[in-house]
Amino acid sequence: MGALACDAMPDSKPLHLPAGSKRSDGGLPTHGFDPITAALANEIFAYARERIEMDPPLDGPLTYAELAARAGDTITAEGLGEHEALRVFAEVLAPATISSDHPRYFAFVPQAPTEAAILFDLVVGASCIFGGSWMEGAGAIYAENQALRWLADLAGLPADAGGCFVSGGTAGNLSALVAARHSARSRIATPVRPKLAVSTEAHSSIAAAANVMDVEIVQIPGDEQGRLTGANLERVLGEENPPGLFAVVATAGLTNTGLIDDLAGVAEVCARRSLWFHVDAAYGGAGLAAPSIRARYAGIERADSLVIDPHKWLFAPFDCAALVYRDPTQARDAHTQHAPYLDALRHDDEWNPSDFAFHLTRRARGLPFWFSLAALGTDAYAESIETTLTLTRQAAELVRQSPHLELVMYPELSVLLIRRLGWVADDFQLWSQRLLASGTAFVVPTTHQGETVARLCIVNPRTTTADVNAVLQSMA
Repeated sequence: MGALACDAMPDSKPLHLPAGSKRSDGGLPTHGFDPITAALANEIFAYARERIEMDPPLDGPLTYAELAARAGDTITAEGLGEHEALRVFAEVLAPATISSDHPRYFAFVPQAPTEAAILFDLVVGASCIFGGSWMEGAGAIYAENQALRWLADLAGLPADAGGCFVSGGTAGNLSALVAARHSARSRIATPVRPKLAVSTEAHSSIAAAANVMDVEIVQIPGDEQGRLTGANLERVLGEENPPGLFAVVATAGLTNTGLIDDLAGVAEVCARRSLWFHVDAAYGGAGLAAPSIRARYAGIERADSLVIDPHKWLFAPFDCAALVYRDPTQARDAHTQHAPYLDALRHDDEWNPSDFAFHLTRRARGLPFWFSLAALGTDAYAESIETTLTLTRQAAELVRQSPHLELVMYPELSVLLIRRLGWVADDFQLWSQRLLASGTAFVVPTTHQGETVARLCIVNPRTTTADVNAVLQSMA
């Protein structure tokens, strides 16, 4: 956030209270609200408000040597002082981070949190809520579960489906697959190493989960575009399930291409073979709220577990991923931690989010998403998602009209893969570096079927055709 400087913020610079001193309210230097804290609060509120109001700066990374020269040693025995620590962040550290809500941030999967969600994130932090148990966080968990219910309804899951919010798709996928393996072990005793059927195009977090779980992966090749299909799954598995196979992972919105797997076909195979059907919809699940593409998710209603990240395309701040189970009791059996000091939390009629994923300590990370949904209404979300889909289709037409560019495939969701005629891998890399260095945009190349191409992911309703066109023109 290089456009902001602490010297321009209101109120005088707060004094620094050294160790061994008492605050004016009698508190230790680490705790207490006195004029020093009040001045810091005013600076931080002013900083946060200006950041929310402004057009986000793109900014960009610095080297370690550059940061060391500009920031220096920030952790010292005496402390920098409140004002100076905030100045270092505002003037040195923040400008060295890329703003993921910038309308020309097209790399990876960006975020575009609503102002309502950002503001309420401040409230959540100030409220010191423990979100792991109903005993300690009942009100927060009730609200989070309302947001989870909306997502479960979009997917067509039954009324008793439920789960919790975790940090991201990696945590969600791992937790779901741990529950799947636990469920299989309770039903089928097998001495062989567990196996998991996964598309060759599945997100890297699935392989990471398999590694953590010491699970063997059965690779299922995709169709000509990389989709996992029920036919290919059936062909690779053969007449009998491979020994130890307990689950299949399908993707609703492949991160690299935006394509949706054959969910209905995979669901049918899983049902027939009594396999857990997990759907990774971390990026693409937001499209369930868009009437124009909802039909493409046919089969997702049969999922045993589902992950959707609101911090991707549902306008929540980091870190917020929804993990939903068709039968939450199976997840509770797998994840509930037992200790004498936890016995007080065990009541059958209470919902403890710590029982549904591999975590115990947990912030109420779903609350900013809930607040934004509650404040703005779900129709507003549908409209904003449709806006990004419309822009993606318009961008595809701009590519088609550019003589030096080709669409690798027509976008199914909001990812564009673009071939620049005559370029090789190094050309794409140099182009990406120039765009970021000039402050134009953040776009990184990817590979598809062995070919280096440009990839644009559009999830920000503030992004315009002019923003996309500026990137396309830079490839001329």
